[in-house]
Amino acid sequence: MTRAAWRRWAFRAAVPVGALFVLLAALWMAVRVTPLQSVTGAGQTVEVGAASPGLALSGPGEMDLFGQTISTQPHFPGPVRPRMRLTHITANAELEQLLGSSDRNSVGMLGRQISAGWLRYALWESAVSAGIIIVVLAAWTGFRRYSLPRTVSVLAGGAVAMTAVNAVGFGLLASGTPAALRHVHSLSDLVGRSTNYPVTPAAADGPDPGAVQAVVMGDSTAAGIGNRPLPHPTALDTACGRSADAFAEQLASVNSWNVLNLACSGATVRTGLLGRQPAGPLSAPPQMAQLQLAARAKVVIVSIGADDLHWADLTRFCAASANCDDKATDAYFQQQTAEFVLDYRDLLTQLAALPGHRTVIVNQYYDPFGSDTSCLAAEGVDASKAKTLQSRLDQLNTALKQGADAAGFTSVQPSFTGHALCSPESFVQGPKDRAPLHPTAAGELAIALADQQALAAAAAHPSPSPSSSD
Repeated sequence: MTRAAWRRWAFRAAVPVGALFVLLAALWMAVRVTPLQSVTGAGQTVEVGAASPGLALSGPGEMDLFGQTISTQPHFPGPVRPRMRLTHITANAELEQLLGSSDRNSVGMLGRQISAGWLRYALWESAVSAGIIIVVLAAWTGFRRYSLPRTVSVLAGGAVAMTAVNAVGFGLLASGTPAALRHVHSLSDLVGRSTNYPVTPAAADGPDPGAVQAVVMGDSTAAGIGNRPLPHPTALDTACGRSADAFAEQLASVNSWNVLNLACSGATVRTGLLGRQPAGPLSAPPQMAQLQLAARAKVVIVSIGADDLHWADLTRFCAASANCDDKATDAYFQQQTAEFVLDYRDLLTQLAALPGHRTVIVNQYYDPFGSDTSCLAAEGVDASKAKTLQSRLDQLNTALKQGADAAGFTSVQPSFTGHALCSPESFVQGPKDRAPLHPTAAGELAIALADQQALAAAAAHPSPSPSSSD
């Protein structure tokens, strides 16, 4: 075979390979740029689309929950599998369904809507991918100066070939996906978590729940640990580290409110807010159950997440390690965050189902480090480590905000700018204080001011409660 003949043979062999590559690249790009389809069912609003195609012929889909990508419990056939994103929580419909709704028409509604959204997405993606191929081929035929009839033939052939690829990807290899989606009755079927409903206790500690105007729930940041103790603490107040300087007390003073502070050091969503929490020799009742007793409280403030992610352990490990930005530590943090957002959704669902028009505020976490880390040198924390820790805290704050937005709540991030740990007037307790990295009394006041501004804004622009609609 001559060299010229060899080149012609190689070119002819490369054409179908190159064409297939272009078609698959167009499919990959179209999946990434085609808008997700919004569907509503069982009190949830979900956007439906496709995850980036992979090499496996089956596997889980993806669920984007408050910025975290979680693999779905159901597995789907084909290399193109569903991707879903929760965008709005309206709790009543799903609560009734999970508790055994008598409305048979509602059972499976979410799955049917998601399945319909998947099919709409497939049609849109097919049109987008065909458009991409036409644009690419139009540029190619223009560069090659093809005649008009040949150009039309090439464009039509490309569109047909792209349609065939989509027919194989969505219609043949993923033919079982719509049926699998129709078996979804709630988001819990997708992410493998069912809500744990607390049992309301017979009595509540502290103020008469019927006379409470506001309730604070959360962890040690909300408890105000490390600051002045309450003047007449109960045994549980002491065990939980509740302080007279906590932002709950500041809000009570400025608004002349009776505020019930349920926050307890070490609380997580699952153990503390939705379930009982060991507190020294005592057992704290679920904060959510205590909140349900305060039927007249119109303001609920939540501060949670750090203990769910074992933030204190991560900080200590980071300080003791030469490098805390390694893959193993990051993988652990991502796993903890994924578990947290599942619990967080359960909490948001219950908060959204509270009767009455309540203003719910979800507090994000402050930046404890700032740009100056000189005072932490002896503790093994430098600017690089502080940046890593802060980036993880930012990820938690993103989840907190996106979840609050989805539930129709207000999210607040207090600012400690100019008053970080190593500043002369720090809002953060230092390494030698009773509760390192927790807010000082001034820091608790800064949180209270941020919440007060959010309450003023909510009063000026009231919105319907998310629990008022099904």
